[in-house]
Amino acid sequence: MQGKKQNNMMIKRTVDACMTVLLLCLMAYQVTDEVLHEWIGIGMTVLVIVHQILNRRWYGAIFKGKYNAYRILTTVLNVLLLLSFALTAFCGMSMSGHAVPFLYGMTKISFARRMHLSMSHWAFVLMGLHLGLHVPMMAARLKLTDGVKMAVSVVMCGLAGIGLYLFLKSGMSDYLFFRVPFAFLDYEKAAAAVFLENILMLLFWAFIGTQAP
Repeated sequence: MQGKKQNNMMIKRTVDACMTVLLLCLMAYQVTDEVLHEWIGIGMTVLVIVHQILNRRWYGAIFKGKYNAYRILTTVLNVLLLLSFALTAFCGMSMSGHAVPFLYGMTKISFARRMHLSMSHWAFVLMGLHLGLHVPMMAARLKLTDGVKMAVSVVMCGLAGIGLYLFLKSGMSDYLFFRVPFAFLDYEKAAAAVFLENILMLLFWAFIGTQAP
């Protein structure tokens, strides 16, 4: 029984890791370009569905038991993350010209473009927060000394600060709140730099998530 539980947890962690990698790839549109972006989006959609199936017991318990502040926070965050993924996928498929062209035009393209841009960036922010909520529990299993914990906290705080700077510099807040209809991307930036910046920005939101417990 314990072995099955550990296997299930390993599968969930693997799916989470794959979703994180695909999310970073999706946010690097200037690196992947349109065709690969669409297929990665399909892969992400499949993983999101698998993730929900693996966590079906969580949904079964959502209306059971008492809610403290932390449980309310995690529940709201999970629901918002799922909605942002769903809207991103729906609007992305509505504009698809390669992966699922038969779904093109499910909704007005101008609406789909703005909603896809905003919801994809909300998914990025919420995914970072979601990952951060799991960090304290995983870190507790490592049984680190107080000195190591302090050193890690200082390093992570510094990296999160860089991530915040990059987040503000990128103008991502404009995408989140529908201020612009298109993403302004630097197609001449090296792929490694694009992924590094996205990782640091995701790290900032994950760091914020670690502070919730």
